[in-house]
Amino acid sequence: MDISRDAVRDPSWPEAVEIFDTTLRDGSQFEGISLTADDKLKVAEQLDVLGVHYIEGGWPGANPRDDEFFARAAAGELQLATSTLVAFGSTRRPKGKVDEDATLANLLSAKTAVCCIVAKSWDYHVIEALRTTLDEGVAMISDSVQYLNGAGRRVFVDFEHFFDGYKRNPEFALRAVEAAALAGAEALVLCDTNGGSLPHEVEAATRVVVEMFPEVTVGMHTQNDTACAVANALAGVRVGATHVQGTINGYGERTGNCDLTSLIPNLTLKMGIRTVHEGSMEKLTSVSHHVAELVNLPPNHALPYVGKSAFAHKAGLHTSAIARRGDAYEHIDPALVGNGTRFLVSDLSGRASIELKAKELGIELGPEQLKQVLDELKRLENMGYHFEVADASLELLMLGAAGWEQDFFRVEAFHVSLQHRGGGSRAWKDVAVDVDTEAVVKLWVRGRRVVGFGEGNGPVNAIDAALRSVLTEEYPELGRIHLTDFKVRVLDTSQGTGAITRVLLDSSDGNRNWSTIGVSENIIEASWQALADSLVYGLLRASPPNA
Repeated sequence: MDISRDAVRDPSWPEAVEIFDTTLRDGSQFEGISLTADDKLKVAEQLDVLGVHYIEGGWPGANPRDDEFFARAAAGELQLATSTLVAFGSTRRPKGKVDEDATLANLLSAKTAVCCIVAKSWDYHVIEALRTTLDEGVAMISDSVQYLNGAGRRVFVDFEHFFDGYKRNPEFALRAVEAAALAGAEALVLCDTNGGSLPHEVEAATRVVVEMFPEVTVGMHTQNDTACAVANALAGVRVGATHVQGTINGYGERTGNCDLTSLIPNLTLKMGIRTVHEGSMEKLTSVSHHVAELVNLPPNHALPYVGKSAFAHKAGLHTSAIARRGDAYEHIDPALVGNGTRFLVSDLSGRASIELKAKELGIELGPEQLKQVLDELKRLENMGYHFEVADASLELLMLGAAGWEQDFFRVEAFHVSLQHRGGGSRAWKDVAVDVDTEAVVKLWVRGRRVVGFGEGNGPVNAIDAALRSVLTEEYPELGRIHLTDFKVRVLDTSQGTGAITRVLLDSSDGNRNWSTIGVSENIIEASWQALADSLVYGLLRASPPNA
């Protein structure tokens, strides 16, 4: 039974919640993210595929990239089918005039139907940061909303530090919200800007706002500094909020924002509240991974719902149960969010785990072969191998147990030499080093002995070049296979430079990605093992076994 299909909405909860994505604005403040205008257009297209209601594109006038993004969007380069583009800014300056305010002018120049402005709702910030009076702080909100409304814009207001302000001076915090509501704001968004609030605090304050302004949309914007961003957003929805702001994969300043990849399925699959358009939920995992690629960050495998490990099973007890009933250790059907069940294999695995993994890969293993794989797995992992992160090497191991032998090439020997010139022993910043790396490989390919030579910027690159120099003519498909990542880990640091080294290689042919592993006291040998497995696996996928 898929319990998510039996989600029952409490009658006091909203029937639907608007999803407002701020990956392009707040999410871009995450450490390590720097988006070009091209990147932002591509991310926006993915958000539209997911079916979020609003996409906050950035702050026009804040930097050239945001200006370029909005200009290109207005010129027709961004065609949105389901989402509405939003420009972000702030209220007018203290004691300023709305028709002379540069920020408001930039909002209008972005030509979006909706503007979202940030306003101060904590008296401490009005007095100390803006250095003005509370009356002026309220007037800034009211004047700005009226001005943008008068220019034909729908207006959302983000109340910065609302929950902190409500704790210390609830009268002023509510007065600020009231000013926006009376001026015609369409959404009153309560922000936990410092991310320090807990669900019970958020629920209590949000309930007050919802009851005060029953005819206006109340929204949530929560940061994750207490690891409660999603929980706080859900707490607000429970008492009537119908608009939630967040980011894909939880990107955002400091520890991040409310993660929409968890919020959306929690609302819809667990609470029975409509969010993204029907049929869009199944795209959640692919959008999560695509956005991670676009912002040039590795996907977080541990993310709920969309992570690679979200429905991965390692313990023998779990895999045995899932073999009989798919929902025994999975809280939803992974397909609902576009993910899938995975069975991890390690030295903790039992026979059931090995059997399930073999079936997942389409490999037939008998009882003796299963025992052979299990024994070999435990032996190798004791040496330092880690097969749950090296899917291709595991598959090759299982194929070998099933009787398959790779005949693409056989290694006779290989040799690597490195020539280091210049440098000396001076401080590193003064050293000018010239390093040449050469590799020679001796192989047997379809009964012929061949010798390959390669040069590279390091041993692995040189060996790869040497292999390709003699294999590409026979196997032109190698031209599509390339290394995407190279990781080295020292397993026993107490041994110093003589420690065992683990090498992980990630490879791709443009359509499929895979990982291979090598372990040795010699880093070049470990790299060779992983590289050879990578090429064999790539050729295997291009030419099925025994074809």
